[in-house]
Amino acid sequence: MKRIAIITARGGSKRIPKKNIKEFCGKPIICYSIEAALSSGLFDEVMVSTDSEEIAEIARKAGAGVPFMRSAGNSDDHATTADVLLEVLADYEKAGKTFDSLCCIYPTAPFVTASKLREAGRLLETKEADAVVPVVRYSFPPQRAFVRSGDYTVMKYPEHARTRSQDLEPYFHDAGQFYFLKTSSFLKEKAVFMPRLISLEMPETEVQDIDNETDWKLAELKYSMMEQA
Repeated sequence: MKRIAIITARGGSKRIPKKNIKEFCGKPIICYSIEAALSSGLFDEVMVSTDSEEIAEIARKAGAGVPFMRSAGNSDDHATTADVLLEVLADYEKAGKTFDSLCCIYPTAPFVTASKLREAGRLLETKEADAVVPVVRYSFPPQRAFVRSGDYTVMKYPEHARTRSQDLEPYFHDAGQFYFLKTSSFLKEKAVFMPRLISLEMPETEVQDIDNETDWKLAELKYSMMEQA
């Protein structure tokens, strides 16, 4: 069983300049993803897909490979994660290398750990799954959401106006950390969310979107809490 970890880290971050290599609790944030992949012991290759020589240099120092640079076509705001992964797999195939499974790890995912990756890998291989995705429960039930209607605000789902929160079905969303995929299924579907998807629930304290400076500070606080636990 051959596996590859692909860390997707383009250089063109706008809201947080140099986001993928900005210092996070003492080291470039991408290093957390690289170190988790390497220490998991799962992967035959741990590589970074980037268009930035600065990111590539930091990635190599952290122990990852950068065997080829990302194309310009997959380095703009319109390239999807699937596009980048497909390009990486195609480049490896040209070099005579193929993999049974791949794990896409985001470069701004300091909450990813070796143990989480190992559990996801175990689930992918022991269940009839195409993908394993970390998810987190919505902290407030979406069934109790409000929407604006003209000058007023109304319940989106008025049938749940009197339903107790604990009686509502829990909803989850993508934790935005990594995707562990069966390569054959991914090449067929060309998408990370595939029909036979298994979720791995994460605690809210170990999930944080990082889109602005406030998010960054919250992530550092949560990471410090996780380290102290």
